[in-house]
Amino acid sequence: MKGTHEYKDDPRNASILIDINGELFARDEAKVSVFDSGFVLGDGVWEGLRVHHGKIVFLEQHLDRLYGGAKALDMEMDVSAEQLTRRLYNVLEANAMQDGVHIRLMVSRGVKATPYQDPRITITPPTIVIIPEYKNALPETATRGIRLFTVHVRRGYPDVQDPKLNSHSKLNCITACIQATKAGADEALMLDPHGFVATCNSTHFFIVKKGAVWTSSGDYCLDGITRGVVIQLCEDNDIPVYQKNFSLTDVYSADEAFVTGTFAGLAPVSEIDGRVIGDGERGPVVESLQQLYLDLLENESSQ
Repeated sequence: MKGTHEYKDDPRNASILIDINGELFARDEAKVSVFDSGFVLGDGVWEGLRVHHGKIVFLEQHLDRLYGGAKALDMEMDVSAEQLTRRLYNVLEANAMQDGVHIRLMVSRGVKATPYQDPRITITPPTIVIIPEYKNALPETATRGIRLFTVHVRRGYPDVQDPKLNSHSKLNCITACIQATKAGADEALMLDPHGFVATCNSTHFFIVKKGAVWTSSGDYCLDGITRGVVIQLCEDNDIPVYQKNFSLTDVYSADEAFVTGTFAGLAPVSEIDGRVIGDGERGPVVESLQQLYLDLLENESSQ
């Protein structure tokens, strides 16, 4: 299994058009320079976007995060959020895409004069790539429960590499994913520098105890869009929700657990470090939040 990102191949993806800096290319012809900052150094930011009924849901929040990350990395974006929005919808129109689409939006610092880290030797504006694919999480992801394994790789302090940056450089998360895979799990559960639960390698983590939803303080994880949506859904529907420090001892005795992400929405967790969570089945709070999330997607896409 591949955790919450497992999907079924769609043959339509072989003929998709990909946008590179405002130009459309066939999949086999879509290329960037070997001198590009993203390739040379992982120097850039990115977003994963979901298309529902022809609309890119929560796009404003995603673009706020993208442009905020670019600002933090001192990247001079040469297109506005409005222009980038038009570019995103243009590539969807060119591919006649309406539903079941996941977009990878990637921005690197641009092409370098020579393969070296100093941003001052970048000679082009940022490279912006938009890859839309027909890609849905497998239906069973919403019900079967994934398995997590707590890894030694930590989410670090912001003065080392700020975990709030959705940067191309994800080597710590990749290392965590490898360790979890070697342990026979689907995804990695990662702790913060103090030993409290932070997040997963590619999703955000929640537990349910006595009807209340807990998630990390958020100090050592990405500012997840779906994470924030779920917290808001809890608040709007009188479900107690807490952003707080908690340890693996709290996790192992949880009644339910789940993860969130743009690709699969909400997915239950059945097992962590060999401990069965609750009865090992999707619980009532998770099922209720899944429906609230789907209802919100319908509402967002109808506006």
